[in-house]
Amino acid sequence: MANALAENITHFARALRTAGLPVGPGTVLDAVQAVEAAGIGSREDFYWTLHAVFVTKHEQSVLFRTAFEIFWKKRHLMEKLLSILMPVAPATPGKPDPVSLRLQEAFFKQAESVPVEKPEIEVDASLTVSDIEVLQKKDFAQMTAAEIAEASRRVAALVLPDDAVPTRRLAPDPRGRRIDLRRTLRRSIGEGGGIIDLARRGPKTKHPPLVVLCDISGSMNQYTRVILHFVHALMENRRNVHAFTFGTRLTNITRMLKARDPDEALAACTAAVEDWSGGTRIAPSLAAFNRLWSRRVLSGGAVVLLVTDGLERDGTADLARAADRLHRSCRRLVWLNPLLRFDGFEARAQGIRALLPHVDEFRTIHNVAAVADLVAALDARRTDRAHDPRRWMKAL
Repeated sequence: MANALAENITHFARALRTAGLPVGPGTVLDAVQAVEAAGIGSREDFYWTLHAVFVTKHEQSVLFRTAFEIFWKKRHLMEKLLSILMPVAPATPGKPDPVSLRLQEAFFKQAESVPVEKPEIEVDASLTVSDIEVLQKKDFAQMTAAEIAEASRRVAALVLPDDAVPTRRLAPDPRGRRIDLRRTLRRSIGEGGGIIDLARRGPKTKHPPLVVLCDISGSMNQYTRVILHFVHALMENRRNVHAFTFGTRLTNITRMLKARDPDEALAACTAAVEDWSGGTRIAPSLAAFNRLWSRRVLSGGAVVLLVTDGLERDGTADLARAADRLHRSCRRLVWLNPLLRFDGFEARAQGIRALLPHVDEFRTIHNVAAVADLVAALDARRTDRAHDPRRWMKAL
C-alpha cells in the first residue's frame, strides 16, 4: 500500500477524533490494515471498509459519511477545501449546529497541518483575556471542536482541594493530644533512662473516595465528555476515584479511564459502553449501583457526584427509593444538572422532584466556570446555602 494513502488515512482518523468520534491509535492501524487486505476496488468499497472500522454505533454514521465526502474529495488547492467547509450564507437564519461546527473545525485543523514555512501557534498563546472569559462561561453544548478541546484542557487542569478527613486510626503526630507510650519507652532505652520527649499521636487523615455517576443519554452527551476529561485528570493525581456511566444500563468505566492518554481513555469508554447517546433509565441504574457497587466504593465517607438532567422516563417512586438509599450510603451527594443554566428553570419534571429531597447540593455543570465552582465547593464541610436543594423544593 502506498505510504501517501496510509498517511491520508491517519489524517482522516485525526479529523474524525477531533469531530467527536472515539478513534484511537489502534483503530487507525486497523483501518490501514483493512484497506491493505481489501484493496481499493472502487470508492464505495473504500468507504465501507473504513466505515466498518471507524463506526461502532449507528448514530455515528451520519458524521462519518459527511466527513468522508469532504475529506476524500480531490483537493488541488487549500481554497477549494475551505470553500467546501465554509459555504455561502444559509437559506434560513438560525444558530449553527454544534456537530457541524465541530466537523468543520476538525477539517480546518487538517488544512492547517499541511507543512508550511511558519512556526506552530499553540491555542493557549492566541487566547486573549476576553477570549478566556468567554470560554469560561460558554455552554459546552454550543462549543466548536477547538473550544471543546481547550475547555477539556482547562477542566483537566483543575485540582481538588485538600479535603482529607480524620479517621479512627492514629498516626505519629508531634502535636497530637495522645501520648504514644510504646514509642516513648523505646526512646527512653536509647537515651539511657534520662530526660526524653514524650512521643505523641493523633488521628490519621485520608482523602474520602470520590464516585462519579454520569448520565450518557443523548441530551447529556457533550456535558459528560468534558466531565470525563476532568475525572481522568483526577485519577492521575488521586486514589479512590471511581466512575460509572448510565443510560439504559450501568457501566463501570474506572479501569478504562486509567489510561494515560485522555483521548485513548475516552475512546476505551465509548467502546465499552453500549448505551451511549441512547435513552435514560435513572432509577434502574441507581438501583443497580446500590446493589452491586455501593458497599465496594462508598465506604470511608465517599462523596458522590450525580451528573444527570433528571429527566426520567420510568416511574418516579422507584427513583426516589434508589436515590434515598444512595444518599444514606455516602457522606455527601452532589447533583450536577446542566438544566440549571436556564434562568427560568423550575423543578417541575417528576424525575427532578423525586431526586431533590435526597441530595445535599444542587448545582449546574454546563461550562468551565461551573466545574471550577464545584472543585472549590468540594473543600467545604457544610452544604452551600446557595445550592441547597430545599430552596427549589419550596418553590414547588
